Amino acid sequence: MRIHANEQTKRSSPKLARLPRVLELIGGSRSWVYQEIALGRFPKPISMGKRNVAWIEQEIFDWIEQRIQESRQVKGAKS
Repeated sequence: MRIHANEQTKRSSPKLARLPRVLELIGGSRSWVYQEIALGRFPKPISMGKRNVAWIEQEIFDWIEQRIQESRQVKGAKS
């Protein structure tokens, strides 16, 4: 079965997540998210217009995966 170029693009195009979805994924609070963004420790949202932002969902998934990996590292162990 051949996939047309536009179908391929649809499947691989990034998905955007609004704040309620982000909070659902990470289990945090709005204030914590914005504090972590200010500290450079959480993905920045993209502007969708006046007072309207969203996050690239894959960046949130990557951030979660990185937290998991960091939590699994044994202090003092060499990889």
